[in-house]
Amino acid sequence: MPKNILNRAHSRPLTKRHTKIAVAGVAALGAAALAFSAAPSSADTVTTGAPATTAQVAAGTLLHNVKGTVTDQLAAENVKLDTFAAQKKAADAAAAKKAAVAAAAKEAAAAKAAAAKKAAQAHAVQQAATRSVQRPQVQLVAAKTYANNLDGWIRQALDIMKAKGIPGSYNGLHKNIMRESSGNPMAINNWDINAINGIPSKGLLQVIPPTFNAYHVPGTSWNIYDPVANITAAANYAADRYGSIDNVNSAY
Repeated sequence: MPKNILNRAHSRPLTKRHTKIAVAGVAALGAAALAFSAAPSSADTVTTGAPATTAQVAAGTLLHNVKGTVTDQLAAENVKLDTFAAQKKAADAAAAKKAAVAAAAKEAAAAKAAAAKKAAQAHAVQQAATRSVQRPQVQLVAAKTYANNLDGWIRQALDIMKAKGIPGSYNGLHKNIMRESSGNPMAINNWDINAINGIPSKGLLQVIPPTFNAYHVPGTSWNIYDPVANITAAANYAADRYGSIDNVNSAY
């Protein structure tokens, strides 16, 4: 057998099976040795060139066969080990390749998800910007203010009357206010028939409480002495009774 095979066999650790084979080989060698020693004493001193005895030939053949058997068995075991190692190496390589493919797929999926999220965020920003551009600009208008005097009360009452569809003009309101109360919102009549009946006329346009309550304009105060509430209620009553406060030129 080639020398390098024996050397390779001895370079590997002996397995349990190797041990069994080695023991079998030693036993065979021992048997051969015993057989050789059992040969006749005259055969122990064979001179050079003398023919070998039958026992010597048999012992040599036996030793050669045992040695060959052990060597062949060790070589076969080495081939099996090499085959197993090659198979394991191939399996490890296949597993590593599979793991690499799975990792690449996972990384690709993560990248795709990140790209989709980024695209969604960009779309949301764009949509918000579009809505902002399309949204009409609301111009803030400061609330209208009125002076706390007769002019301011009349002007505020006229704006409310216009919104409620109650006719009347600045001059119509002003002339009747000056005739009825001289512009005093706290004026009260305690001497006419209404006063005698217990319902005196009150406020800028001298409205009695039942009339004020019946013609009160929503959104104004329920206080009969409130200038704007008094004017709008009186104008509402005059519109119902005379068509407009502008048509009133005397007590009404």
